[in-house]
Amino acid sequence: MMAEKIRMLLAKKDMKLTQLAELLGTSQPNLWKKMKRDNFSEKELLEIAEVLGIKYEANFILEDETKI
Repeated sequence: MMAEKIRMLLAKKDMKLTQLAELLGTSQPNLWKKMKRDNFSEKELLEIAEVLGIKYEANFILEDETKI
């Protein structure tokens, strides 16, 4: 799920996975494996947002739209 969102972000930013890996200071194969497993910590997602110059927000959203 997050890997797909990251792919969408890269498309909107007209970037390649290789470029993102470089910005994150990691190798492209390492990032590719994380994308394949769709295994990102919240810290990693915050780092991705930071290097892309965007916000990352994680919330639980209740039925009444209250965010926690």
